Amino acid sequence: MPGFTWFDRIHGYVYARWPYLYIRVATGEHPMARVVGPMARRILAWFNQESTKSSMDGGTDFADTYHGKVVPLQQATQLVTVDEEIRLVDLEQVIPYARARDIVLKNPDHIVVLDCPCRARRPDPCQPLAVCLIIGEPFASFIVDHHPHRSRWIAPEEAVSILQAEDGRGHVHHAFFKDAMLDRFYAICNCCACCCGAMQAHRTGVPMLAPSGYVARADGSVCAACRSCADACQFAAISFLHGFAHIDPATCMGCGVCVSQCPPEAISLHRDPAKGEPLDIRGLITGG
Repeated sequence: MPGFTWFDRIHGYVYARWPYLYIRVATGEHPMARVVGPMARRILAWFNQESTKSSMDGGTDFADTYHGKVVPLQQATQLVTVDEEIRLVDLEQVIPYARARDIVLKNPDHIVVLDCPCRARRPDPCQPLAVCLIIGEPFASFIVDHHPHRSRWIAPEEAVSILQAEDGRGHVHHAFFKDAMLDRFYAICNCCACCCGAMQAHRTGVPMLAPSGYVARADGSVCAACRSCADACQFAAISFLHGFAHIDPATCMGCGVCVSQCPPEAISLHRDPAKGEPLDIRGLITGG
């Protein structure tokens, strides 16, 4: 495919074959990071220099190569219940990155649940670990073949149950795209700010996550000021002013966690064009 190089192929193999080691080395938590760290920093410095030049010419930067799109529960559910092979390319309005913005689902009912590499690297991780959903081929078969003790095949119905349970725990659904994974969508991760490397990178200024296309709003006449929403918000977008919840639209990613965690149902999601287009797979398929 255009732009997919031999380096991407090697990178993709390493990433999918050894994801737990990959994440720990990348975050500096593995002893190997001391050995490969200096070399990796030199490569990264060169990459950043080249990316800066490329960006000035309208090219790509780091976040363009590996990123997630926030998807509320309903849209995440659509992604694991697709009943036809699809090819949706160049989704710039939905996936606002220069690379890795295609959705090409081959055998979409082939779904594998994998122990989350981000959670697995933590000494006291959020539970359960088996929450990363690898969707379609060639990704699902590769993962289950190489990680038989950390992954298993599941039906779409179980994938929906996992999404619902993670939503109930206040975790955020992200559709992940990566250059080394054939420049396209390959997984839904259910993320928490305490474990997720991408969320932590995003909070430090690396724009790895795109908002859902929605923003949350609170009805002050209904809000009970119980603070459940603020405690649950993974993006620290909620504060309390004048006795009720105030949601910062600039910080809100439109994940919908606060909606499901609000006992009096005072919060709802609303479309916000400033947050991009939603990843509505059914609408994209039908062109609606």
